[in-house]
Amino acid sequence: MQTIWKGSVSFGLVSIPVRLYSATEERDVSFRQVHREDGGRVRYKRVCELDGEEVQYRDIAKGYEMPDGEMVVLERQDFESLPLTSSRVIDVLQFVPREQLDPLMVAKSYYLSADGPGAKPYVLLRDALSRTDRVAVVKVALRNREQLAALSTRGDVMVLQTMLWPDEVRDAGGLAPDEDITVRDQEVAMAESYIETLTGDFDPSEFTDGYRKALEELIQSKATGAPVEAPEEAPAQDGNVVDLMAALRASVEAAKARRAGGAAPAQAAPAAEGADADADADADAEDEAPAPRKRAAARGSAVASKSPAKRAAATEASAEGATAKKATAKKATARKAPAKTTTAKSAAKKAAAQEPAAKRAPARKAQDTAAKAPAKRATRKSA
Repeated sequence: MQTIWKGSVSFGLVSIPVRLYSATEERDVSFRQVHREDGGRVRYKRVCELDGEEVQYRDIAKGYEMPDGEMVVLERQDFESLPLTSSRVIDVLQFVPREQLDPLMVAKSYYLSADGPGAKPYVLLRDALSRTDRVAVVKVALRNREQLAALSTRGDVMVLQTMLWPDEVRDAGGLAPDEDITVRDQEVAMAESYIETLTGDFDPSEFTDGYRKALEELIQSKATGAPVEAPEEAPAQDGNVVDLMAALRASVEAAKARRAGGAAPAQAAPAAEGADADADADADAEDEAPAPRKRAAARGSAVASKSPAKRAAATEASAEGATAKKATAKKATARKAPAKTTTAKSAAKKAAAQEPAAKRAPARKAQDTAAKAPAKRATRKSA
């Protein structure tokens, strides 16, 4: 990298020799102004508007135009007489917490490297800033202009960020919407859901300049004579938001689909329900209202399916020698069971009608045997 400034950092009574390097560079595609007919470059000449003659660079001075149109000419000697005490010194003024710096005031960033014997004091200041998590507010003169700047650390290197003066930051008064404009909690919740869907760790390498890439491909195609492919047109979007909640829901679903790699849009988060969501919930509740009755009918059918089994069990108990009174008691107990629904009764009758005659015959024989048993015991006693 090319050194753009050379000086020292004044840290108390310690002077740290440093070199300054530009930390950023623009990657924009640059063009030349040319004649459309033959491609020849268009060049400009410095011409005096009073006499029409071309002026050499060494004869050019700086002038300030007054409100009445009068021009005040300043020579190089005039600038040299100005009190730029920090012309070759980065003067430390104070140390402040990092979070107190307004990002809006940052103008341009530079790397600082130690120059010559300044390595040890450089490391001293760098480590002190890192451990205290402080930023040094400094003044420095760059390109014949005194600037406010912040000196901080980035890894193992110190960074100088020039800042705008307070009067260079415009006031945002009058740009905010009217205070009487309000949004519903459901709309805010849906917006928060969209934010949460796109929340992640910032990785600058994930983002690219699509326009610059397309422009470079266009230049390469025209240079080689290859056909130029027209880019796909993005779907037109209407700037008028008719249904804010619907737009937010669609945004959340689209964001989830992008995160899933083009999968089908997921359903909107339940926490973000607006008036439309409430109406949908009411409709869903009406549709789900018959569910308890269905469950009751299912329970009735289950009881009905169990009733033939109970009767069969009672019949088998009679066949094993149970008395008629016990059989009658069991039948009475069965009658005292919870009332069956019409569906249960019909199912029981149908089950009884489908019962094989071979099963009913032993049951009747068992009942007749149970009825004759007391008569036989009475005859034996009399004998």
